[in-house]
Amino acid sequence: MQRRTRGGEPRKPTRLLTDLVLRDAMALALLIALQEAIDIAYHVVSDEGWGVPDSHAAAFDLLAEHAVIHPELASNLSSAARVRNRIAHGYASVVHARLWHEVPEGLSARDAFAQAIAVWLPAKPASP
Repeated sequence: MQRRTRGGEPRKPTRLLTDLVLRDAMALALLIALQEAIDIAYHVVSDEGWGVPDSHAAAFDLLAEHAVIHPELASNLSSAARVRNRIAHGYASVVHARLWHEVPEGLSARDAFAQAIAVWLPAKPASP
């Protein structure tokens, strides 16, 4: 998905104003990528018994509190989750020129999250 999304990223944000199919495809790819990270965050927090987060940001913050991810990454993921919410709920706040910047930033945050989880899983002590 990442390769397809980044490979289709236009050189200029103005293309997203005229190419609705490309804009929607990029937004959907970002939504799916971020939803995967959100789902994993909730699963880890739940499985570890670290509480019940009341928001996506809270789930990422709990991961940072338990040194699964860096606090800066938690902040970046929280920002990306807000973009995901705007896309998912069709809020009027989806500004197409902004989306041009938010897609690569969101995918980078998701990639860093995947790497952090991949490092944390083998290092995690076995449960009794």
